[in-house]
Amino acid sequence: MDAETFEILRGAVRRFVEERLIPSEDRVEAEDAVPEEIIAEMRGQGLFGISIPVEYGGLGLTMSEEAGIVRELGRASLAFRSVIGTTVGIGSQGIVIDGTEEQKELWLPRLASGEVIASFALTEPGAGSDAASLRTTAVRQGDTYRLNGVKRYITNAPRAGVFTVMARSDPDKKGASGISAFIVPAGTPGLSLGKPERKMGQRGTVLTDVVFDDCIVPASSIIGGIPGMGFKTAMKVLDRGRIHLSALASGMSDRLIDESVRYATQRKQFGQAIGEFQLIQGMLADSRTESFASRVMVEDVARRYDAGELVSNDVACTKYFATEAVGRIADRAVQIHGGAGYMNATKVERFYRDVRVLRIYEGTSQIQQLIIARGLLRSAAGCD
Repeated sequence: MDAETFEILRGAVRRFVEERLIPSEDRVEAEDAVPEEIIAEMRGQGLFGISIPVEYGGLGLTMSEEAGIVRELGRASLAFRSVIGTTVGIGSQGIVIDGTEEQKELWLPRLASGEVIASFALTEPGAGSDAASLRTTAVRQGDTYRLNGVKRYITNAPRAGVFTVMARSDPDKKGASGISAFIVPAGTPGLSLGKPERKMGQRGTVLTDVVFDDCIVPASSIIGGIPGMGFKTAMKVLDRGRIHLSALASGMSDRLIDESVRYATQRKQFGQAIGEFQLIQGMLADSRTESFASRVMVEDVARRYDAGELVSNDVACTKYFATEAVGRIADRAVQIHGGAGYMNATKVERFYRDVRVLRIYEGTSQIQQLIIARGLLRSAAGCD
């Protein structure tokens, strides 16, 4: 997309956030649901297809462009971005990167339009960060596979029209090598959902368990048609997903700072605005500094990703820093608001709860630390 067209798109998304999403935040909080008319407008803006190639009906944004759009969306409640998040990420990108042409033609246009929402089913009761230990099985029976197992905390499962499901298709292979990625349409017999989970934050985001009980799918539903490649497919899209979440954290940081500055200029104590006190100024300065650092890191690593550089280690640095930073910024925002910041009626209280999950999504902060440290040690040993 040329620069002028992209700026028009970003401007439209910014207005959508300011005029539609932010004014709807209280409703989402009260109803624990994103209004259907908002989701329809997101479809109309093409937001479900930002990462899907143009030839399949998407906008075909680069990683840098996607990060710019996500940063705008991050200025509103995270539940809004969550509506498109699983489709923009692994729900479509596994098919984009490794899918057969038939799979691409069948699913990508429907995902890009938002006609179908995708959900990614990897996490299990006993498998989270250690994804290679998953227990969901896929037993080959002629031209079909029989899936059995439980997936946990699956975002957008109740909305999903299709699931990308990671299952162990070769029990003789331990770890990641025996895992395949399956495309499973919602409504397939043997697929059912658990009850909606109650969460610390992000009201309006929906997630449940997904249960597979003798769920039979054709062998052709394996992404790429090659068994045992599912974990590798997931790893290929992790860098993009982590940059996406870092941009989201950056946008949320901007919103929290805006809320903090607004309050600091309006709230008076001891006869003056609290923003006149140096200790408040110190918190604002720290937050702005960390927000700026996050944005610069996201922009740099996204540009290098687009250029084809191997940036996994720096992506881990960016995801680690940006998501930890937004947690600190949210904490300062509550502190600046004082007692009001602890009340559910204020936006910063909600965002304080919402941003906590960003340090868990797409690999915990501790996983990012391991990636960073191991990369350094490999370099020191001359292995890179």
